[in-house]
Amino acid sequence: MFTSLRSRLWLSYALVILGALLITGIILILYLIRSPFAYRQATARLRVVESLLLADQPDWNALTQTSLQAVLQGYDDTYNIRIVVYDSKRELLADSRLSRAAALITPRRIQLLLRGAGLRDTSGQSWLFTVTRLNNGNYLVLASPRPIIALLAILRDELIAPFSIATLIALLLSLLAAFGLARWIGNPLQRLIGATRRMPMAEGISLEKGGPHEVIELSRAFNDMNTRLRDHQKSQREFVANVSHELKTPLTSIQGFAQALLDGTADTPDAQKQSAQVIYDESARMNRLVLDLLDLARLDAGTLDLQHAPLNLAALLDNIAEKFAPQARLRNMDIRVEHVDLPAITGDPDRLAQVFTNLVDNAIKFTPSGGRIALTATLAGSGIQVQVVDTGAGISPENLPHIFDRFFQVDPSSSNDQKHGSGLGLAIVKEIVGAHGGKISVRSEPGMGSTFTVYLPITFPEPVSKSSKR
Repeated sequence: MFTSLRSRLWLSYALVILGALLITGIILILYLIRSPFAYRQATARLRVVESLLLADQPDWNALTQTSLQAVLQGYDDTYNIRIVVYDSKRELLADSRLSRAAALITPRRIQLLLRGAGLRDTSGQSWLFTVTRLNNGNYLVLASPRPIIALLAILRDELIAPFSIATLIALLLSLLAAFGLARWIGNPLQRLIGATRRMPMAEGISLEKGGPHEVIELSRAFNDMNTRLRDHQKSQREFVANVSHELKTPLTSIQGFAQALLDGTADTPDAQKQSAQVIYDESARMNRLVLDLLDLARLDAGTLDLQHAPLNLAALLDNIAEKFAPQARLRNMDIRVEHVDLPAITGDPDRLAQVFTNLVDNAIKFTPSGGRIALTATLAGSGIQVQVVDTGAGISPENLPHIFDRFFQVDPSSSNDQKHGSGLGLAIVKEIVGAHGGKISVRSEPGMGSTFTVYLPITFPEPVSKSSKR
């Protein structure tokens, strides 16, 4: 029955109010038992008579004990209040009911009465009383029998009616407040539930922010998650479309030249050799694409096995430059390495070699004959910064933000090589650098060349899988 948030808020509010009223009622009952209205009324009457007697104090203050007894009896007959006078030594001087009521039992020290001690007579009767010290040092005690009142009478006369009305009003107000609070909290959550159920069908869902701070933060987090999900779905669709496109071209070539071999169209040794070469090249291209896709999948999943090994980054850069030296000489390019004494870093030598091989290969591909390529390595804080600088065609401002996107390719016309890659190289480079705890950036202007900057920390970070990050 009470499974929804609204009903539980209603119930909790009602229980809190009822609990508070119950505690208040118990306190009121205890107070009324100790001091019911009849007690308070009798005590007030004693105070009034006391003030009247004190006003007449000069008239009877100097009377003899016998005369004082007669005067006090007269007051008692008039006000129906027992009046007792004690001297400073607690000796009884006069008692208006000395002959017709049990004697009062006074404490050993009369000051105890001033502090609110109980007062009884020899028969066990309890008395309400007031005590006042007179000008001559004596004590005036006014007493009235304590009324005997049944608990039920106290509850019926003083508590049940007002407490019942207060309970009903408080309960009604609490339920109304709970209803408003439940709507304030529950409605945004209900919208969130509905939006979550519609997420596969509606791409443009955006929740209105309302309710308490926590619910607003939840709605904001949902909107952010929905935006990331839409971007991911869009990226996934583009990824599938790009993979299909990249595979379609070599498959079409392979199928066409294979058909030429099968149906005899390629009937000369040169034609057959050309067909076989195209099939071989295109299958190799497909193989590279599949390997790149596997690398990206492992990097995304955080399952790529990166080796933790000491690495001389300066030696690695020298090897990269030596590896591309023949290709650079064919294009009349100057490729050089500049570095200071660098400390060894911890990383995966093969994967970092893949990073700088890709960057240098792109630099050669997009740098015209006679250009220059430089690899510089310097210390930067707690890491090493490597820059790959070329004097090539540069990257246009509209292409620069997408240079690390998957399957993104700069216009092939800007390259001196008619062959172009799959557009995954720089995406893999970024993932590998990130897996080493580093970062990569690019700075370029059309016609002024490009500068790729790779920062690598000296200490290899703890491997964290993408799944655990999520």
